[in-house]
Amino acid sequence: MITAPAEAPPMASPEAQETGAASAKENQVDMGAEVTGAHTSPRQKSWLVRHFSLLLRRDRQAQKAGQLFSGLLALNVVFLGGAFICSMIFNNVAVTLGDVWILLAALKALSLLWLLYYVAGTTCRPQAVLYRDPHAGPIWVRGSLLLFGSCTICLNVFRVGYDVSHIHCKSQLELIFPAIEIIFISIQTWVLWKHCKDCVQVQTNFTRCGLMLTLATNLLMWVLAVTNDSMHREIEAELNALMEKFSGNDTNTCLCLNATVCEVFRKGYLMLYPFSTEYCLICCAVLFVMWKNVGRCLAPHASAHSSTLPFHLLGAIFGPLLGLLVLVAGICVFVLFQIEASGPTIARQYFTLYYAFYTAVLPAMSLACLAGTAIHGLEERELDTLKNPTRSLDVVLLMGAALGQMGIAYFSIVAIVATRPHELLNRLILAYSLLLILQHIAQNLFVIEGLHRRPVWEAVAPEGLGQKQDAELHRRGSLLEMGQDLRRASRAYIHSYSHLNWKRRALKEISVFLILCNVTLWMMPAFGIHPEFENGLEKDFYGYRTWFTIVNFGLPLGVFYRMHSVGGLVEVYLGA
Repeated sequence: MITAPAEAPPMASPEAQETGAASAKENQVDMGAEVTGAHTSPRQKSWLVRHFSLLLRRDRQAQKAGQLFSGLLALNVVFLGGAFICSMIFNNVAVTLGDVWILLAALKALSLLWLLYYVAGTTCRPQAVLYRDPHAGPIWVRGSLLLFGSCTICLNVFRVGYDVSHIHCKSQLELIFPAIEIIFISIQTWVLWKHCKDCVQVQTNFTRCGLMLTLATNLLMWVLAVTNDSMHREIEAELNALMEKFSGNDTNTCLCLNATVCEVFRKGYLMLYPFSTEYCLICCAVLFVMWKNVGRCLAPHASAHSSTLPFHLLGAIFGPLLGLLVLVAGICVFVLFQIEASGPTIARQYFTLYYAFYTAVLPAMSLACLAGTAIHGLEERELDTLKNPTRSLDVVLLMGAALGQMGIAYFSIVAIVATRPHELLNRLILAYSLLLILQHIAQNLFVIEGLHRRPVWEAVAPEGLGQKQDAELHRRGSLLEMGQDLRRASRAYIHSYSHLNWKRRALKEISVFLILCNVTLWMMPAFGIHPEFENGLEKDFYGYRTWFTIVNFGLPLGVFYRMHSVGGLVEVYLGA
């Protein structure tokens, strides 16, 4: 007679990072079969293992199929939009900018409908969001999303104001597209702020397709912002027409009715233009993490509690001081350059000051990164090999975003070497470009190595608690026991933190110094200082439109890289 199993399969330990992984589930089934093997016949044991393995395999196949289909949907939308944009660039008679705006307006409308359905329909279903990824959507990402989203809305407001001031010679239909973008950005920012940590468990295929459609829409908005210089050409033509009008020559260019108001709209639009590209990049990153988290299951303790600690400057002295010195110097250079840039021309000594500041800061950052990488090699901390989609995306974004500034640097090197490499300013630009490439490589090595090290505070808790793990496993569900465990872990962490060895202290000093340096280098290009486009060397060498595309492609990625590096360096600091 075949008897029923006497005991259930053992539960995964609370220290497991992700119980929803299919491989972990299969291991649990095999362990359960081994435990009950004394009371179960080989036939029933084999049937149970095959049955559960088949269900898990089908679940994996369904997830892969949903990811494949949604990815193909996004790929086709991007190719369609890219074909429209390329046709506008190379044959602007057959396909105009208005046609591209109409396509993007349709995609924004579809994405808006899905975002509203996701909030009002999908997330309101029973057991729709059982888990929330603690690693996804950190506060610096959501803060950047809100900041750049607000700036992009203000950019479109300035665009509407500029078009209204030229309404006597423009079509009123042009006012519709910025209004649609304002609505789209407002709703998308709110949804991503609120739901960026969701691990949706219902309507997974429809949710994946909606996320990929929205991601493709943001990607096309970014491509259009990078390649479309029509507004900049229009502003430049109007300024030239005003100069001709003041000199007594007639012009057919559409001029503003109120020069003072138009000046405000022009300045605001040009200053906020890079923020729109930054916003699109951040939205793409957040949407991709949400797409990876669809159908993902986490351990209850992992989704309920964040695995990071508050940021405190304990044990760091020289790093903050040197970093603040760089920050103050950067603010002074930024203010001086912006005051000079508000005039008709920029004197060469201000370009010299800007590039001299960079050639002084970048070597220090590179040496700090190389020293930190060497210290990582001397550490005894183990590598964290657990699967973490958020960390994998952080590494990919860090490597990809570095290509922006590195690409501009290589184009500058070619232009300088081929023209006038012996002038002082050109020598500084050449040194700046070479040091920038070296600094990006060194910083990527340091940050990626630090992200893959197991944090010290994660290793402390098992050291104090792991000895009684087997004896207390059945009592871990008690809130009282869990609170005692957390208090013991906190005391062990504080004791360890108060006795920092030289390697941990050096890593914290280096991390804080690099955080402040990256904040400085993020602030200068993010808020309107663009010497790469203003110095005229590369613009004359490559041509206006080509260099405009290169700079608008590289600079937003460079700003995104600095901002993303700050987040990674904070993780390295907390884990040291």
